[in-house]
Amino acid sequence: MLRLIYTLNAMKKRNGQFNPKRRIQKIEACDFKSLAELASQARYGGNPEHKKNPGDFGLTPPSGPRPGKSLCDSVKVFTKQEALELLKQGMKTGLISDRVEGQWPKNVWSVMEDKIPLEAQLESAEEGTYHGYPMQTEDPFCEEVIKQWRIRRELPKL
Repeated sequence: MLRLIYTLNAMKKRNGQFNPKRRIQKIEACDFKSLAELASQARYGGNPEHKKNPGDFGLTPPSGPRPGKSLCDSVKVFTKQEALELLKQGMKTGLISDRVEGQWPKNVWSVMEDKIPLEAQLESAEEGTYHGYPMQTEDPFCEEVIKQWRIRRELPKL
């Protein structure tokens, strides 16, 4: 009986609730030189719940996609290096959370060339390690991420 209950719970789709605490740090508060330095130290760990094919992520288990979780594979992020570069781009652009843990923003956002918004969450503040995933289209925060990405990409580079 316990196994049946667990199976049913594991197959639940996301209930449409998204974290209301997410906020992108204001442009005026971004120190882009410091963010570029921070980006150079950032790491990407990954999460098997967001992978169908393990690629070179070195995850344990290699993959374990859960219903209701968005998959990196669906937006063609297949290597750890690709994921890390997207994370670094988001940091350098200042698409970071206004909430931090130590020196690391809790969240970092990025947008792929085909305008797909991505979100990364801090896994380890000690190591600066994140895992990320494509944002779900029904997440109302997607529009804000894309809008801020466009604005910040147009800023003069220092």
